[in-house]
Amino acid sequence: MTLRLLIADDQEMVRRGMRRILENQPDLAVVGEAADGVAAVEEARRLRPDVALVDIRMPRMDGLEVVRLLAGPGVAEPVKVVVVTTFDLDEYVYPALRNGASGFLLKRSGPALLVEAVRSAAVGDSLISPSITVRLLRHVTGGVGSEKAGARAGAGASRAGGGGPAPVERLTGREAEIAGKVAEGLTNADIAGELFISAGTVKTHVASIQRKLGVRNRVGIAVRAFELGYADGRTVG
Repeated sequence: MTLRLLIADDQEMVRRGMRRILENQPDLAVVGEAADGVAAVEEARRLRPDVALVDIRMPRMDGLEVVRLLAGPGVAEPVKVVVVTTFDLDEYVYPALRNGASGFLLKRSGPALLVEAVRSAAVGDSLISPSITVRLLRHVTGGVGSEKAGARAGAGASRAGGGGPAPVERLTGREAEIAGKVAEGLTNADIAGELFISAGTVKTHVASIQRKLGVRNRVGIAVRAFELGYADGRTVG
C-alpha cells in the first residue's frame, strides 16, 4: 500500500528536498504541499493524507496550531502529523505531543529517520528524534517540566524504540561510544567525522548496537543509551 503524504514548510527548498527523499521510497507518495499553516490545514482536510509533515514556524498559522486542528483531542477525522523542524525547544516539543503529534523530528536527523517517522506514524506508532527522546526521559524520571506531556512523550518514544530492561549482548567500548552519540542526535556522518571513521563503519556499528540492545531503530538506541548510562559519556565495554 502506498502512503499518501502532505509536506508543509514555508521554504520551497526544504519541501523539494523532503519530497525527493520520500518519493525515492516505493511505498511513499507526496500528494500535496503547503507553504503556510492555513494552507496546510486546508490541504490536509481536502486531500486526507495518511501522514502530514509539518514545520513549526510558518506564516499565518504555526505548526503547533496545525497539529491541534488536524490531530488534537476532539478532531472528528484526525490526520497523523509528524512535526519536522529545526527547533527542539521544550516550548515546541511538549505542546506538539500534547496536541496529538505522531512524531517530532529534527531536520538534521537525516533521510532514514524521516522515512521511518512517516511509516511509524502511519501504523499508529510515535517516533521522536533521539536527542529529544533522551531529554524527555530525563524530564520524566527527574520530575522536570510538564509531567503529563513528558509521560506521554516518553511512552511514545519507548513504543517506538521497543527497548527492554537489559541488553541482549554487551556492547564494546566503541559501540557504547557510538550509542551515546546517537542519543545526542548525531547522524552517521556526524559520528564518523567526530570519531575519524567512515560513515559505513558507523552504520555497521549502529546495526550491531540495535541487535545487541534488542531495539529496532535509533530512538530505541537513545532510550537504552540513557538507561544504561552511555548518554552520559560512560563507555562501558
